[in-house]
Parts: sequence; C-alpha cells; structure tokens
Amino acid sequence: MTTRASHPFRGAVFRGLGVVLPPLLTIVIFLWIGGTVEHYVLAPVVQVAETILVRTKADIRGEDAFPPSQRGQAKAVLDGVEYQRLERGEYVPKADYDLVVHRLGEEPVPKTGALFYAKYFRLFYLRPYLVIPTFVLLFTLLLYLLGKFMAAGIGRFFWRLIEGGIERLPLVRNVYSAVKQVSGFLLNERELRVSRVVAVEYPRPGVWALGFVMGEGMAEIERFVGEECVTVMICTSPMPMAGFTITIRRSEAIDLNLTLDQAIQFIVSCGVVIPPKPLLCGGPLRPRLATPGSEAPPEPTIHQES
Repeated sequence: MTTRASHPFRGAVFRGLGVVLPPLLTIVIFLWIGGTVEHYVLAPVVQVAETILVRTKADIRGEDAFPPSQRGQAKAVLDGVEYQRLERGEYVPKADYDLVVHRLGEEPVPKTGALFYAKYFRLFYLRPYLVIPTFVLLFTLLLYLLGKFMAAGIGRFFWRLIEGGIERLPLVRNVYSAVKQVSGFLLNERELRVSRVVAVEYPRPGVWALGFVMGEGMAEIERFVGEECVTVMICTSPMPMAGFTITIRRSEAIDLNLTLDQAIQFIVSCGVVIPPKPLLCGGPLRPRLATPGSEAPPEPTIHQES
C-alpha cells in the first residue's frame, strides 16, 4: 500500500498550495468585487457625468461662427480666442486641443467636438483617484439623506406607495419580497439572535449538522407539536449562505460553545478546520436551550485541552 511518506514531493506541493491558496483566493475575490463595482456602478456614473459635462461645458464652434475668410482653415480666431479645426469641421479652443494632444501621445485625436471633449473630461476631470472618493462621499450623503427622509412620516408614506406598486407586479414582487427580508435581516438595528450556533440531528437521527438559530418557529407548527420551536439555518459546505432552513423543537437543538467565526470556518473548510475539542465532565452533553416554564439543564464543565 502506498503511504503518504512515499510521496514527499506531492505532500510538499499540497502544503505549499495550502499556504498560497487562502491569500490568493482573497485577492481574487476582492478583485472580482472591485471589477463588478467598476463595471456596473462606476462606469455608468462616469458616463453620465461625462455626458453632462460635454453638454454644459464644451466649447464647440461650427464653421458658421467664424468670418468667411477663416472658414475651412486649420486655425481660426473668434473673440480673441484661437480655435483648432477637427477632422469633421468643428472647432475647439487651441489650448484644450494642445492639452489633449499632449496627453494622448500617439493616439489619434477624436474627430468630432463631442468625442473630443468626452476624451478631454476623462483625461483631466474624471480620473479614478477623483471619481472614486467623490462617488463614495456623494453616495454616503445620499444614503444619509434618504434615511432621514424615510424616518419622517411623509417619507414612509411615499415609500408605502412605491412598495404597493411593486407588490402589484407578478414576478417582481416575489423577488423583491425575498430580497427585502434578507436585507432587513442583515441591516436591522434590532437585536437579533443570529450568533447562536447549535447542533441538530439532520437529515436523520445520529447524523449531526451545524446550524444557526435565526428566530422563533411558526405558530402553526408550535401548536401542532405542542412545544416551542426555533428556526435553524443549516449551512452547506463550502458556501454557508447556500444552505436551507428547518424548524425543530427547541429542546432538540444543542447549544454549542462555538463562536460564529469558528462555525463558519468549520463549514467553509468542509470540516478541515476544527475548533479546539473541549473535554466534557459530568456526563454526556445535553441540550442547553430552555423551554417555556422549565429551566435550562445545567451546563457541563468544560476544560480546554492544553
């Protein structure tokens, strides 16, 4: 039988991969997020800003604006300002033309006035180091003002009207309702019991799965079983957010002595990263979730292995 010791090269490669893979995947994920934001958010914002600047700030003159003796010439003067003729017959200020030509280098000069000024504003005003901080500040200010507006009575009134219109759309309302519940769960300022890590017997007795207590069970289920229930999210490896939700009796969930980070690391690593094993004293581990009208069973004494 081939042993692991007989393949030192393969073992070294896997150990090196274990060292390189986590930071590499972290970089790839952040690059993907940055690329997505740039493509779907920043690029449209820059395009809109560019269009507004071209329509409001561009100094583009047609040949009719100049005296007949200067029409068709490469350079013309109007009101003491020298203009440069573009390929399509439009004129732009010579100072702006020289700046663009100098910055473009070997690239061709745009043929029309609109394209010329679009390039001009991108080169000198819509640079990434200026656009990104400005966008973040304006977006944060917009969120602040929107939050203040929604906190007022008139804001809630208008928002209810908007949501009422969304609820009338057959397909959109289903997606919107799910997204609203998830976003409300993540961003709600109320205290939520989502940091409780539990173990439940799922999908059959004797097989244990980690889960997160998300809230109380539905009233109809509690009336049927005659006991208080809890809603538990069972996470799947290696993507915790791709799990599913079950409702179980509160007494059937074992409250684990794990942090949320430890549980997520265990799930993402497919069980490779295991939290420190506690030594339990005083008998087997029992459920530590109290039911109405009864006290929680005493917690066993836990000693960490040295």
